[in-house]
Amino acid sequence: MTKRILILATDGFETSELTEPRRLLNEAGFETVLASPKQGSIRGLSHTEWGESVTVDKALGDVSEDDFDALLLPGGQINPDILRMEQGAVDLVKAFDASGKPIAAICHGPWLLVEANIVMGRTVTGWPSIRTDLRNAGADVVDRDVVVDGNLITSRKPDDIPAFSAALIKALGGGGADAAPQVEAAAH
Repeated sequence: MTKRILILATDGFETSELTEPRRLLNEAGFETVLASPKQGSIRGLSHTEWGESVTVDKALGDVSEDDFDALLLPGGQINPDILRMEQGAVDLVKAFDASGKPIAAICHGPWLLVEANIVMGRTVTGWPSIRTDLRNAGADVVDRDVVVDGNLITSRKPDDIPAFSAALIKALGGGGADAAPQVEAAAH
């Protein structure tokens, strides 16, 4: 059975941080499903300019952790800031963490990990402007292209997408020996 990855996003996602990992996951043979609190389509940002829209596959209220093998949280400053105010989104992140399934968050995406209160004692990375929030939530914050600590996979920015995507693919049992290397967090 094909493994399914839930992508959670809303307006203001960083375009490349949703579309490129999604493309790489699909090419690796995984199924991706985009869920949002907003129905129809959501619009991305390319740095500071509004970019393309993507079609939402499912409403946030219609998805469950039980139906997926991993969760992908794209960044962009606006997207995770809106989502962390949506209790359904926060509850979904908590459910994925409780199940031990991979949660991959890039750029500002780790804000949702903070809101879900799941970074205490974990090693993570993220966009520089959210690192204080991560530290204040009890995380050990490092500056690496990708950090894997248990089921959490975090990255800093669009330039990290190849390593970020490879780490998620590896966590899902794909990629083989020629997948891009990842930096594992130190054991606690």
